[in-house]
Amino acid sequence: MDERQLRILRELGELGSVTAVAEALLVTPSAISQQLRLLQRAMPVPLTERQGRRLALTDAGQALADAAIEVETALERARHTVAEFVDRPDGEVSLAAFHSAGSAFFPLLLRAVAAPGGPQLALADEDVPQADFPPLTRQYDLVLAHRLEHAPPWPRTVAATTLLREPLDVAMPADHPLAVKRRLVPRDVADQPWITVHDGFPLMATIEAIATAAGQRLQLAHRINEFAVVAEAVAAGGGLALMPRWTTRPHPDLVLKPLTGVRARRRIDALYRPERTARKAVRAVLTELHRAADVIRSQDR
Repeated sequence: MDERQLRILRELGELGSVTAVAEALLVTPSAISQQLRLLQRAMPVPLTERQGRRLALTDAGQALADAAIEVETALERARHTVAEFVDRPDGEVSLAAFHSAGSAFFPLLLRAVAAPGGPQLALADEDVPQADFPPLTRQYDLVLAHRLEHAPPWPRTVAATTLLREPLDVAMPADHPLAVKRRLVPRDVADQPWITVHDGFPLMATIEAIATAAGQRLQLAHRINEFAVVAEAVAAGGGLALMPRWTTRPHPDLVLKPLTGVRARRRIDALYRPERTARKAVRAVLTELHRAADVIRSQDR
């Protein structure tokens, strides 16, 4: 049985004919009859009986019709609860981000929604390989993910809103011989030791592109994902590294140099399941993410 069938049974008990129920519900009599037959098949006893020209409810049918009132009341209460949940501007919104995005976006978001009545944020860090970002949308309302601009798009199972298209620069100690150059090309950096991410993470594709453009393999000296740790390793002379231009904190002992000759840029996207944006609080956080991206982009250094 379903809600529609119970509604029909309830109306039949009050109106007494299939035609009258059809007129009340703005459907055809045949549609009403079909739903009554389907409901009857699910019941072990008759629900209706003829009383002259009137189609009346049996005792079992009346009991079920009475229960239908309770069902409709409960469903209406549930719909109202859902509507309140959807329209609440101060609802909880869960947001996950990889480390450098979290470092850049989380403080701005927390300040933006701090006023009473704003969304309640539940933040988490999730530093995962690129392929593992879309599944995180099962756990979180919004997921900040990154991929290289020329990488395949995210799967159609998730929606994606681009927040930043961020250049990837070469980080080196301020006193490194290459620090005097305004721009670098792959041959400039091909014979240097490198600090790079683990396999499966987006920046590895750019490292491979540098090697291809330079015509030689790079020396991958260290594998570190967290850019704050990478910065300290670079400053200590551990090697060069690709670092995002906007979402990593400046280090006093490092300089970042643009790289030409390869596509050194990544996208930071907000991933989500489309139905999550039915909630007013989620839409508000998405708006604040775009504002935060504008602030981050304006801090170009």
